Amino acid sequence: MTDIYHALVLNLHQPPGNLEHLLAHRTWEAKEILYAYDRIARSLWDHADIGRVHVSLSGTLLETLSSPEFQNQVYGIVDCGALLWHLQNGRIIEVLGTGYYHPVFPLIPFADQDEQLVRWQEIGRHLFWRQHFEGFWPPEMGFTMEMIPLLKRLGYRYVIVDSEHVEPVDALRWEEIRYRPHIARHAGEEIIIVVRDRELSDAQESGMDYPWFRNELEQRTKWCDFPPLVTTCTDGENGGWFRNTTFASNFWGAFYTPLLEDARRQNGICPTFISKYLNQYGAHGEVSVRTGAWNTGWHHGRDFLQWTGSQTQKDALARIEEVSRQLHAARRASANGAPNGARSTALEDALRHLLRAETSCNFYWGEDWVSRCHQDLDAAVSCLEQTQALNAGN
Repeated sequence: MTDIYHALVLNLHQPPGNLEHLLAHRTWEAKEILYAYDRIARSLWDHADIGRVHVSLSGTLLETLSSPEFQNQVYGIVDCGALLWHLQNGRIIEVLGTGYYHPVFPLIPFADQDEQLVRWQEIGRHLFWRQHFEGFWPPEMGFTMEMIPLLKRLGYRYVIVDSEHVEPVDALRWEEIRYRPHIARHAGEEIIIVVRDRELSDAQESGMDYPWFRNELEQRTKWCDFPPLVTTCTDGENGGWFRNTTFASNFWGAFYTPLLEDARRQNGICPTFISKYLNQYGAHGEVSVRTGAWNTGWHHGRDFLQWTGSQTQKDALARIEEVSRQLHAARRASANGAPNGARSTALEDALRHLLRAETSCNFYWGEDWVSRCHQDLDAAVSCLEQTQALNAGN
């Protein structure tokens, strides 16, 4: 049997202040989440020769885990410093870049996309002791072709997209589209597209046993005349499958350990880093990617209805556009004026609140969290008003 390469991707995210809130009010849930993070690297230690996992951590989660105050709060639960250190182990973990505040990129102003990307790289470089990240994870898998030049400028080699949205430009068979990396081009730039298998990812999220998964891979790739790369991507801390503290019954004990043991016997399933696969086999064929997101619990992700389904959500997104326009106009005016430390501080505070307002969770839960978006936008507007007062004082 031809070797089947498997890339496992886990998305890890907590909105600003959420872990702190859970720790104070729903302590066991906070513990389950922290245990799920801490379990990732530890579950691979006995299989470091073969285990390979990609992780994406939002900037807000990294901010929380690296906070000395939070680390002191949870020290008896997990050692966050050690947790972050273990994720630096490049033998078993490949860290993916993402957006700092976990926005759905196609839904936020283009001027803010660069800020979200750069801020994540700043904290990622600091905490993971490296300058370069090969792969990019779009939060909520929200991707649009217009992002390609931005991602290339920041040094990303590949981006992961959902299989639902990939359309071949060249003549490609079904198994080639799903199980081979491709090239996508926009505005004179190109990037490698790695395709997430939606159905197998759904199974990874809800729970599956290894024999079933192995059989699925064999059936889905049996017509491949190339080494197939099967990529499965889910959240890594949500649901009982990942949060279960009984190792034999959770994702790592019930599924991934049997996979690694079989891989060690060289029975055809080969865990791999995407970057290593690309080094060996490259990318083939050109594709285009429709603007869209991954599937949520009740929606397919094609038109972002999960985040834009109500007028309240639409109004908040429209307000983000307006505040962003005002803020970037104020920043341009400030750059052309005389230096002013207080004005610069107010503009930076305004930008931080604007970017945080764009957090995907503010829109994911219908209208329940939209008020959090407006709270940050109110704070951003207040900071802008401070800059106007400073300008008038000059």
